[in-house]
Amino acid sequence: MAPPQIDDQTALVLIDVQKSIDEPVWAMDGPRNNEDGEANLARLLDAWRRAERPVVHVRHDSTNPESPYSPEKPSHGFKDEVIPLAGELVVGKKTNSAFIGTGLEQHLRDRRLTRLVIAGVITNNSVEATVRMAGNLGFDTIVAADACWTFAKRDWSGTLRTAQEVHDMALANMDGEYAGVLTTDAVLGR
Repeated sequence: MAPPQIDDQTALVLIDVQKSIDEPVWAMDGPRNNEDGEANLARLLDAWRRAERPVVHVRHDSTNPESPYSPEKPSHGFKDEVIPLAGELVVGKKTNSAFIGTGLEQHLRDRRLTRLVIAGVITNNSVEATVRMAGNLGFDTIVAADACWTFAKRDWSGTLRTAQEVHDMALANMDGEYAGVLTTDAVLGR
C-alpha cells in the first residue's frame, strides 16, 4: 500500500500525548526510544496549523484512579508541545483505540476527512490499536514513525526487547496492511 498524498481531506491525529507518558511506571523494563518524538510532533502540528488543516487531539481518560492517565492526576494534561488550540477537536477515550466509545469516526466522516496522519504514544498500544481500526474503517492512514515512541518490554517468552525493537515491530505490524509508515520529514514533504 503506497502512503496517500496529504491534502485538505487529511487530518492530523495525535494520540495520548499527555504528561502521563513521562511517569516512571512506563519505563519499568527500560527507557523509551526516540527522544526526538516531541520535537517531531511539534513540527507536524505546526505544519498542520499553518496550512489550516484539521487537527484531532486524542486524550486518554483512564477509569483507573491509580493510572497516570486518570483525569484526577496532574499528569493527565497534554504535554506542552501539543496543547490544543481553540477549534481543535479533543477526543477523550477510555480504551486503547481512539475509535471505540468516541465520536471520532463520525466527526471525520461528517467533515469528509478520508486521510489520517497518526502520531503519538505508545507505538505498540494506542497508536497501533487506532491505526489498525482506522485502516479497517477504510481511512487512508499514515503513521509518522519518528513522531511516536514506546518503551522496552518483555516478549511472551520473557526476552527483554529494547524500546526500539518494540517500536520497530509495531511499525512493521501496521505497515502495508493498515497504513503507510513514513518519517516526519517524508510526511511534511507530501
